[in-house]
Amino acid sequence: MIGALLERYPQLANRIWGFTPPEHGVIVLVHRRVYILPTRLGWMFAATLGILLAGSINYALSLGFALTFTLGGLGLAAMVHTARNLARMAVSSGRAEPVFAGESAQFRLHLDGRARFDRPAILARHLGCGAQLVVSIAAHAIGEVALAVPATKRGWLPLGRVMLETRFPLGIFRAWSYVEPDARCLVYPRAEHSPLPRSSPEATAGAVRALAPGNEDFTGLRAYQLSDSPRHVAWKSVARTEEMLTKQFSGEAAAELWLDWGLLPAGLGLEQRLSRLAGWVVAAERSGARYGMRLPGIEIAPERGSAHRAACLQALALYQLP
Repeated sequence: MIGALLERYPQLANRIWGFTPPEHGVIVLVHRRVYILPTRLGWMFAATLGILLAGSINYALSLGFALTFTLGGLGLAAMVHTARNLARMAVSSGRAEPVFAGESAQFRLHLDGRARFDRPAILARHLGCGAQLVVSIAAHAIGEVALAVPATKRGWLPLGRVMLETRFPLGIFRAWSYVEPDARCLVYPRAEHSPLPRSSPEATAGAVRALAPGNEDFTGLRAYQLSDSPRHVAWKSVARTEEMLTKQFSGEAAAELWLDWGLLPAGLGLEQRLSRLAGWVVAAERSGARYGMRLPGIEIAPERGSAHRAACLQALALYQLP
């Protein structure tokens, strides 16, 4: 009931938790942001102390009083250590790599202990999906947790609210705090596997013979690169000179491949079109072709490489019909 009330009135929740999301930069868990309550075991411990105290008073047992107050002091010391395990800790977010819709975004949080003592058993839980991880932070060290958050649709996926919790050292108290860093992950459209469109007629007609990667005529040798196929290594020259060289061939210059919105069937919806285009981008990059992309209001010139692939997929992820 309380959770539903806080979701309905986010301003009330922000006043209770002591911050307004999203939080930029490094987040320090000051004492007023750390909440603590007894666990179920803690309440049982308190009830046991009450019974011991009542019995000691009733029978005037000095040893009973000693045991009761010793255990009570132990409980108070445990409460202090539980709260201290979270207080003054600094939280920052790392970069989340883009993913495709249907996958899980990996959000990384860096927990800086900023203390001369260890911080054992810190639980980080994502409140939206329930993903959680436990980490222990050594003195003057930084711990890292990676939370897998499902990416259901394209666009920017914010991290959302994360709870940090500890029950160290005895488990009779639970201390927790909430953070909501300004972290987000780019989600590409779900890549649909489908055959690539044919090269544009004008690009094919303009293809000329040039020095381009191919398998036709031998044109010379060049320095070996790690990405070269072992089949193209000039092994005879390597045996003579002990220098790694790669054979070069000339072939027909590759025609430019256009991934055009207009080539898609008219009956497809927006998300289906973007999914098919995303699949074409992945397939074109895998094939090594030079490809460009045309969307209504957007045109990306033909190129190849991981940066070009990322630019095309980002345009698809953030695309809105004009």
